[in-house]
Amino acid sequence: MSTAPSHAYDVRRPHRSEFLTLRGLRHHLLRWGPPPDGQRPLLVMVHGWMDVGASFQFMVDAFREDRSVVAIDWRGFGLTDSNGGDSYWFPDYLGDLDALLDIVSPDAPVDLLGHSMGGNIVMTYAGVRPGRLRKLVNLEGFGLPETTPDMAPARLADWLDELKTSPSLKTYDSVEGVARRLMKTNPRLTEDKADWLAPHWSRQGEDGRWHILGDPAHKRTNPVLYRRAEALACWSRIEAPTLWVEGSETQLSQWWGDRYPREDFETRIGVVKDLRRVTLQQAAHMMHHDQPEALAREVQEFLG
Repeated sequence: MSTAPSHAYDVRRPHRSEFLTLRGLRHHLLRWGPPPDGQRPLLVMVHGWMDVGASFQFMVDAFREDRSVVAIDWRGFGLTDSNGGDSYWFPDYLGDLDALLDIVSPDAPVDLLGHSMGGNIVMTYAGVRPGRLRKLVNLEGFGLPETTPDMAPARLADWLDELKTSPSLKTYDSVEGVARRLMKTNPRLTEDKADWLAPHWSRQGEDGRWHILGDPAHKRTNPVLYRRAEALACWSRIEAPTLWVEGSETQLSQWWGDRYPREDFETRIGVVKDLRRVTLQQAAHMMHHDQPEALAREVQEFLG
């Protein structure tokens, strides 16, 4: 387990919360630093599955200097509204991101960073809207294992079966319990960071228990197959210089077994025209929690 500090996490750059309506849903937006000044691009950061925008706080605190940064809670996560339906669809994230950039940087390209699911989203978006980006950072947005058409009937049947039940997420008797859950999931997360993140990652309900800020509908099977060729058609159109960052301790097999061999990923990343690769030592998938200082250095050096 990680070493438990005896002090509270020291926030160097507090974020400011705003709410924007994007495509009919109330989205939570977090801002750091001064307003955009037209000299340096706005840095937009998007989180992964079952995470929140506040998760980037530790990396922002580690930046050498202030710059204008925004992060959002995706639909159905954090303080952003759920979509009101029983499933979530990947193209909606692209639509939400496009609507966000129309508001926060309508006339200038942005620097765009995404982690995990967010990394997959920004890679696709960068190929579809190449003119909206100056530089791109992908924190372990690997994509998903290839699927084949013969998998469709079973996938659709699973989805239909899951629609008949109500998914749920575990609740906790205290915010300290949420913090301990975060540390159990990621043993590299220090106690001070877990204690700070827990009230941003959960909320106390009328029942007195603490509920994770994620719509349980995210747990349902996605009935749409992941088509590798379609993803790479987008990746190959990326024009922005791209930084790929991964943790030295990350193992693809822990999520997908042998369904996603490393050589497949190497082929995928090879279609990106202007790519720089970095491996962070003593970090795994939640690198912005594990090594925020090292990650901040690499991102700042790349963005310039």
